[in-house]
Amino acid sequence: MSQVELLGQTLTLHRYPHDSDPSLQAWEAADEYLLHDISAQLPALTPGRLLILNDSFGALTCALHRYQPVCISDSFLAEEACRRNLEANQLPLDVVQQHDALASLPAAPELVLIKVPKTLALLEHQLHQLRAVVTPGTRIVAAAKARDIHTSTLKLFEQLIGQTQTSLAWKKARLIHAQWQAPAAAASPYPTYWSLESTPYRIANHANVFSRGSLDIGARFMLQHLPHNLTGRIADLGCGNGVLGLMALEHNPGAEVWFVDESHMAIASSRLNVEQNRPHDRARCEFRLGNSLQGVANDSLALVLCNPPFHQQQTITDQLAWQMFTDARRCLQPDGALLMIGNRHLGYHIKLKRLFSKVETVASNQKFVILRATKR
Repeated sequence: MSQVELLGQTLTLHRYPHDSDPSLQAWEAADEYLLHDISAQLPALTPGRLLILNDSFGALTCALHRYQPVCISDSFLAEEACRRNLEANQLPLDVVQQHDALASLPAAPELVLIKVPKTLALLEHQLHQLRAVVTPGTRIVAAAKARDIHTSTLKLFEQLIGQTQTSLAWKKARLIHAQWQAPAAAASPYPTYWSLESTPYRIANHANVFSRGSLDIGARFMLQHLPHNLTGRIADLGCGNGVLGLMALEHNPGAEVWFVDESHMAIASSRLNVEQNRPHDRARCEFRLGNSLQGVANDSLALVLCNPPFHQQQTITDQLAWQMFTDARRCLQPDGALLMIGNRHLGYHIKLKRLFSKVETVASNQKFVILRATKR
């Protein structure tokens, strides 16, 4: 079922990328609860003074399009879902402003709606941004599944915004109401930095990038098995902070390296890490924001490096990993290879054997397996 009634409007909403699981929908109870809570305030709301943060698939944006919202997201996939759902409901695109999560926020919003993100650090970054623009008259309301609102979530609102209250639960969703009181707070800690072991590199990490404090154990294992002295084009797919691509630059001086991710903060982190650590290699790099390898030419890559996600926002799914594998198969040149790491229990070798004629185990330990899938 893809239709839902929000604020008296019947909307057709779809997830993006499309997921074949019929139980997954493009809205949740937290969206409905949030809209019901603010409905009495809407008649007095000035168009253009509404700020929406982290709208996963555009449910809030579509329901509130008449108020000309400014929408903030770190996700290309969320932005594309919003655009597609506006078009599907024949709603004008030009009344909605979309900005990435590193952009400056508009001054003095009257109403701020926040879908609490999975990453607490992203919420912290966004609350620091709000401190610079909200006023005592700004109403701030956040929403999430009740299980995703923790004591640490509420403490962030209290420390950075002011008085904070939570609602009763409704359909396992809960709201947070915060009142701007200008509490004293230290400056935002983002981006964070750490030293990459056994190298002279300092790694920068924006707030929504995985493993912000140190090299994660999966990447450490993968770095031990990167190829050397390849030519052609290497794609670090789902690059995050770009550590794999950065070391691929070092090990393969005759290759180009593409850093590919759907997160604005991941692309910004990767670009920063190349420019600060290997500025002489900047001309060999390309940074691509998008949905996996869409738009990349067939048979154009020599190697794809990948540590695929097994969730989209809070939903566990292998949809994104499967798309990465199929895109890699299409974009690899003959005899090109996908080199990927994953948790052993996910069974990625079974999926890869459906796409590639040769799949071999490069290395494994108790937690991870590294697989090479070769295109013949």
